[in-house]
Amino acid sequence: MKNIRNFCIIAHIDHGKSTLADRMIEKTNTLSDRELQNQVLDDMDLEREKGITIKSHAIQMEYQRNGQKYTLNLIDTPGHVDFSYEVSRAIASCEGALLVVDATQGIQAQTISNLYLALENDLEIIPVLNKIDVESAMVDEVRDQIIDLIGCKSEEILLASGKTGEGVMEVLDAIVDRIPAPKGDEEAPLQALIFDSVFNSFRGIIAYFRIMNGTLRKGDKVKFVNLGNEYTADEIGVLKLKLSPRQEIKAGDVGYIISGIKNSVDVKVGDTITHVARPCDKGIEGFENVKPMLFAGVYPVDTSEYEDLRASLEKLQLNDASLTFEPESSLALGFGFRCGFLGLLHLDIVQERLYREFDMDVITTVPNVSYRVTSTKGDVCEVHNPSGLPEPTLIQKIEEPYIRAQIITKSDYLGSVIKLCIDRRGTLVNQTFLTQDRVEVNFDMPLSEIVFDFYDKLKSISRGYASFDYHATGYKDSKLAKLDILLNGEPVDALSSLIYYDHAYDFGRRMCEKLKELIPRQQFDVAIQAAIGSKIIARETVKAVRKDVTAKCYGGDISRKRKLLEKQKKGKKRMRQIGNVEVPQQAFLAVLKMD
Repeated sequence: MKNIRNFCIIAHIDHGKSTLADRMIEKTNTLSDRELQNQVLDDMDLEREKGITIKSHAIQMEYQRNGQKYTLNLIDTPGHVDFSYEVSRAIASCEGALLVVDATQGIQAQTISNLYLALENDLEIIPVLNKIDVESAMVDEVRDQIIDLIGCKSEEILLASGKTGEGVMEVLDAIVDRIPAPKGDEEAPLQALIFDSVFNSFRGIIAYFRIMNGTLRKGDKVKFVNLGNEYTADEIGVLKLKLSPRQEIKAGDVGYIISGIKNSVDVKVGDTITHVARPCDKGIEGFENVKPMLFAGVYPVDTSEYEDLRASLEKLQLNDASLTFEPESSLALGFGFRCGFLGLLHLDIVQERLYREFDMDVITTVPNVSYRVTSTKGDVCEVHNPSGLPEPTLIQKIEEPYIRAQIITKSDYLGSVIKLCIDRRGTLVNQTFLTQDRVEVNFDMPLSEIVFDFYDKLKSISRGYASFDYHATGYKDSKLAKLDILLNGEPVDALSSLIYYDHAYDFGRRMCEKLKELIPRQQFDVAIQAAIGSKIIARETVKAVRKDVTAKCYGGDISRKRKLLEKQKKGKKRMRQIGNVEVPQQAFLAVLKMD
């Protein structure tokens, strides 16, 4: 066990951790030249295109030094805030972490939040300054930032370049020298932490784990502590780029288990594996069910593809257990599903994967968060969908989820960043200057305010310099109203939304104006109204397309013209009673892009 090192890489998005991992795999000759490619650990096309890690990956490397052979287990973590629970479980499986900071950009928000996660788990931190080969690298400045942040000595910071491979051998040596070997008792009852799982269409669910205590052998009867299910370990092994079977895996090592599990709900990240015959006293701490943060309706463009969409979502859920869905129907869009996502990026990725992997074209409705409603009888229920809200007279209070947002920006943009947050109902918690021109601000704000376009706005007012990170802090009372959109007096449920009361009038007016542009003219007037309960707060009218029925009257008595106009009026009235208004698809998308 003394020659095993388990470590992860933590960094902000795009600070080069996948590239650095590529160089380490190359230097330890883990893969042949033919197998090597850029971002070798990112196996989804989507990850390569967007340059982000979506699913975390693990790989085992063999490193020779002074005649000693060391086993290095790299547990790669996703960098994006939506996947912070997966990051926390991966960090709990390690003894050390490489803190990678981009020399051209300096420390960013997720660098700090992931670093705090690592420090909470008592990991040994090795600071690495990446991209030193780039001309715009500010090596000395960023080195001072790292010293301020973690209080290390200047000589402890390693300089490296993932692109050229410079300094990578020093990083490998530091992993061996500085990261402690895993502690654990091979003879104790089995206790292993699941930090990730993937779905294989032939073998079922493959769970990745790190053994804290005990030994796991092929054919053992095992059970999952938190869910209580029992399985047989059909195959166990270690993670090279491909799965590499072994007869036994001991404490301190990282591996995988295949036991013919077909349902993703049966394997939860953070669960503990133990033996049926000799179980451990308690599971490893920190397990929680991943809770979706926002909800959106997903509907097939062609209503006949409803069952195909269900099958696609089920397959996607096998690969991504944090996706939840349940059937729902809408008057405007037909049958579809109400899906729960971890965040906006997660929603974007699921939509993209549905299109690419299953060829499903879907309409996504306005994303909204889940609210907690207390009725006048004292019952508490969670509402994910505006149509699920009880009557206003039955509601005692509505609570909405709040987050603590952490924004790091250049001090030039501080004023506009604070203004943006206050406009979104944020309250300033504190602000600290990290260096003379970089400042960190913390805000408490409602999650619903960042769901739409907060991140895009933040990037544009800071010219791309601000970085953003958040974590949920709980629920607070709020003054919310259900805003309905009516077309000719009929509510369109797919366009209704729960909104902060003071913003409702402004939002309703803008919605009506937007829909007026998008709804095609009919043979009759179409009234577009925004309403809260029975009170109409805004109205626009799409004028009717009219035929000039008096054109054939040349002169003559006025009563002839009036007769024709009256006849037309009757026809229009009858048409309005039987005519229905089609809402074009752009209207649903336009609501998402309302500025």
